[in-house]
Amino acid sequence: MTDNRRILKIAIAQLNPVMGDIAGNRDKVRAARQKAAGEGADIVAFTELFLSGYPPEDLVLKPAFQARCREAVEALAQDTADGGPAILVGVPWAEDEALYNAYAVLDAGRIETVCFKVELPNYGVFDEKRVFQPGPMPGPVNLRGVRVGLPICEDIWEPDVPECLAETGAELLIVPNGSPYWHNKAEERLNVVVARVTETGLPLVYLNQICGQDELVFDGGSFGLNADRSLAYQMPAFEECVTVTTWEKGDDEIWRATDGPVVALPGGDEADYSACVLGLRDYVEKNGFPGVVLGLSGGIDSAICAAIAVDALGPDHVHCVMLPYRYTSDDSLRDAEACAKALGVRYDTVPIEVPVDGFGAALADMFAGTNEGVTEENIQSRARGTILMAISNKFGAMVVTTGNKSEMSVGYATLYGDMNGGFNPIKDLYKTEVYNLAAWRNENRPAGCLGPEGEVIPANILTKAPSAELRPDQTDQDSLPPYDALDDMLRGLVEDEEAIDIIAARGHDRATVERIEHLLYIAEYKRRQAAPGVKLTRRNFGRDRRYPITNRFRDRV
Repeated sequence: MTDNRRILKIAIAQLNPVMGDIAGNRDKVRAARQKAAGEGADIVAFTELFLSGYPPEDLVLKPAFQARCREAVEALAQDTADGGPAILVGVPWAEDEALYNAYAVLDAGRIETVCFKVELPNYGVFDEKRVFQPGPMPGPVNLRGVRVGLPICEDIWEPDVPECLAETGAELLIVPNGSPYWHNKAEERLNVVVARVTETGLPLVYLNQICGQDELVFDGGSFGLNADRSLAYQMPAFEECVTVTTWEKGDDEIWRATDGPVVALPGGDEADYSACVLGLRDYVEKNGFPGVVLGLSGGIDSAICAAIAVDALGPDHVHCVMLPYRYTSDDSLRDAEACAKALGVRYDTVPIEVPVDGFGAALADMFAGTNEGVTEENIQSRARGTILMAISNKFGAMVVTTGNKSEMSVGYATLYGDMNGGFNPIKDLYKTEVYNLAAWRNENRPAGCLGPEGEVIPANILTKAPSAELRPDQTDQDSLPPYDALDDMLRGLVEDEEAIDIIAARGHDRATVERIEHLLYIAEYKRRQAAPGVKLTRRNFGRDRRYPITNRFRDRV
């Protein structure tokens, strides 16, 4: 510290940990500390459970895992004997036969103290009470001559822990977070922090990790508020960085930031698109796939998935395959090829007439005397799924599945067919949102994306009627309401758990709403078998919404 009482330089390490790669995460701590030391930092702070990765779920229950985490903390503590910055790092910590979500303070060559998370979230995507014990109410830590409070993530979503820290003498709050992205999350975080700063009168450093972890995306966006609630600094979203901020204690004995970046955060379509890109990139790269393969049908869903994949991985790591059958239109063939060319990806055509006819011949005797229908349509889809999986098995690329939330809601997807795949970047986007995002991407390319600028999704894909093309002249609206109406009904049923009466009162036909509710419930078994995908809403299909498969409840008068 430049002046033992008046100036404190805090490095904020907004980094991308890898789940379970304890040695790799330890090395990221060392590299960030070296950078921070070069800029004169007194402290370098990392995010919640950074050493293990967050959220570790039941992996954290393994004694060997806990032991490796402790070894990493001890090694990092020894590093601080060099007189450089103190380290604040999140780690699972076993003590007295209990396991805690902890934040370790490492300085002067030793573990100075370990703070424990008090408020364990157990809602939505969070299930911390399953694996951790809550810690006791904390007091501040004396860190380089400053009394610092270290509430952990959920500890600031309620007033009790910050209030306790303020009452016991904290001068400044540093809050490590593993706060996942969803719509308007940055505004929610800011509102929570403003409330805590108002109540305690203390400045607050909020740091958040950036990464994709299975279906969760963590968007970074770390920031700080001064005690008067003014913005001290704002770091970027969806970007790794280590930023040194300078805090000075004024004549009023209150700490205030004197420097730090103020970066505009993305919102709306840009934020959603960036989350899809980051989620897919980290899933593919952290699981060791050389790239992805997907069926490019000439429709909007596969087109935007191809664009996301190229932006995430680069065109050389994306393989698109057209799988035409007798019902595939010339428009679809042209649109798929144009999309592939615009994105600069490898594009192959594998007709499915032979395998589909082969299934038909094999089943001809058993199906004799029956009418063709959904069964035969599903055979087309499953033939495509089998071919894509064969390409994946042969060359190692992961299959990207492309169903949107509207389709997944009502079961308009084929198990072991178009649902085949390892990951779905648009799983939490309704159909209307897919169109909006595709139009937005044609006009924009977010920072860090690897695809080309300009129109990457041909205009005809955006304007033609959506169709699965499994029978002659088929469109989605043959059996579903228009997507703007359907998506409004689904938001009511899925996101808000609204009663049918409330949804119908917005102008929807009650019988149609009842039918959509029925389709939503009976498709639960399909969603249980679906690939994971990026969470973008408050209630995604996965960790957020846990409905029984066997379920006879219906909202009827």
